[in-house]
Amino acid sequence: MTASAPQTSTALAGDLKEESAHYLGHRQRLRERFMESGAGALADYELMELVLFRAIPRRDVKPLAKALIKRFGSFAEAAAARPERLREIEGLGEAAIVEIKLAEAVATRLARGKIEAKQTLSSFVEVLDYCRTAMAYADREEFRILFLDKRNALIADEVQGVGTIDHTPVYPREIIRRALELGASALILAHNHPSGDPTPSAADIRMTKDIVMIAEPFGITVHDHLIVGKHGQTSFRGQKLM
Repeated sequence: MTASAPQTSTALAGDLKEESAHYLGHRQRLRERFMESGAGALADYELMELVLFRAIPRRDVKPLAKALIKRFGSFAEAAAARPERLREIEGLGEAAIVEIKLAEAVATRLARGKIEAKQTLSSFVEVLDYCRTAMAYADREEFRILFLDKRNALIADEVQGVGTIDHTPVYPREIIRRALELGASALILAHNHPSGDPTPSAADIRMTKDIVMIAEPFGITVHDHLIVGKHGQTSFRGQKLM
């Protein structure tokens, strides 16, 4: 029985060229579909492929993109994942992690730009969209405050604390102290529930009432407290909790 001849360098080069042509053609088709039909025409893993293209120029990134979506559940959740969690994905290097976090930062900056461009924060929907983009998919609780002037124009947007999966320490007196430093006349409070359920806890309600009570003597109004999660949002004002 005659042994098969080893693959020649010419044949190997041909195989590599064919493989390269395959993923390069796929990349071009995916880019064209995105530009012609928009992000809504792409599955989450396909959108993630587009993000990974620049960081990984010489490899088929579809398996890696699918692994990210499988691990975290969606494009939004993968983009919001902390770098240390992203590093758990085999084959995902630092350059790719930067691209993923850049996608999250761009989305947040765009949403924030919509409210910063306003002379007044008259659109509840835009404020809610910003809070959802910035916080809804984070895996730890964050407590954010929008500081407003007397015309309800945004003075500052600050994260006051980052906690665990179900708790963030909040200090009402420190919030009011910071509002006075900034010359704020009003506040919008916001935090996320990583569980996805935006239902306020008894502690959330009690803490909000404490902030409202401490702010009142200083002429500072608390317009609302928003809780955002993957499965919805709650407005304390809308639910008559304040």
